Amino acid sequence: MKPRDIILGNITHDNPPRPGVRFDRGRLTDIRTVGLTPSPGFQERKWVEGRIEFREDEWGNIWHRFVDGCLGGEIFKPAVEDWAQLRDLRVPDFDNPVRYEKMRTIFAQETELFRLASIPGWVFATSRYLRKMENYFADLILERDHIEELHDIVTGLYERVIIRCAEAGADGIFFCEDWGTQERTLVGPDMWRDIFAPHFRRLCGTAHKHGLKVLMHSCGYNWELLDDLMDSGIDLFQFDQPALYDQPALAAKLRERKVGLWVPVDIQKVMPTGNKELIEQEVARMVELYQGGIIFKNYGDLQGIGVKLEWDMWAYHAILKACGLEDPKNKEAV
Repeated sequence: MKPRDIILGNITHDNPPRPGVRFDRGRLTDIRTVGLTPSPGFQERKWVEGRIEFREDEWGNIWHRFVDGCLGGEIFKPAVEDWAQLRDLRVPDFDNPVRYEKMRTIFAQETELFRLASIPGWVFATSRYLRKMENYFADLILERDHIEELHDIVTGLYERVIIRCAEAGADGIFFCEDWGTQERTLVGPDMWRDIFAPHFRRLCGTAHKHGLKVLMHSCGYNWELLDDLMDSGIDLFQFDQPALYDQPALAAKLRERKVGLWVPVDIQKVMPTGNKELIEQEVARMVELYQGGIIFKNYGDLQGIGVKLEWDMWAYHAILKACGLEDPKNKEAV
């Protein structure tokens, strides 16, 4: 069975022979992920002041982060500080065909692997960046007309992005949108259904119409929204913190709905312990619990979660063993 079919089988719970795998640093993978190339019309600005690095993104948001901290960061100055600025919002050329030429070339060569297009945002994530989170949550109640206008701009752009990914030969799309804290969702189900569900149905519907699976990353505890997200068309959840959930209940729900799970060994409660035995035990438990609908991965920012490369390799080799795979390099990848 081709790696592509392994991934599809785990997404749909169609009795795959083993879990899927997607590891970086030259290690084994069933997935080839490609994103958009840089815009020919945008030059990123990045500068450092003391210990803080600043950068401007394609929307005009300014981000900041500690130089020696995690790879991401938070919004320092949003592009839409005042709603009057929405009229002149600089909408990125994410739908520019030139930015998909590399994706098209790579996907044409990758006939064995699952071809995954990584898209640069989604309706909630992008919109909250554009207003800054604390303003955005107030807007959801106080500025509904402006919110609808902003959401329509963002959703329209990502709908065009999805179509470009399909034209480039993708099997699926992948986006990141965090909806939870450690213990609850950022908005309640009623608000989510009222404001966000129409946009999710529109975007997922466009993807499915063009033959694409929809893979969603979301950090935090999202239990209250899972059924709504699946109803809107999400085909797979990528959770980095699966231990936040009642995992037997999560496994049962995903199996019933035939929705896949894509995970590393938990990055909060397991990997940072540096306990080899615990890490290996957790791999075995996850394989048994999610059998038939799981894809394993590594976490890309080890420094950000305080995990050593050696610990990451323990998880990798335990996963390969559980999947019946062998590392072709027969040594720890760096």
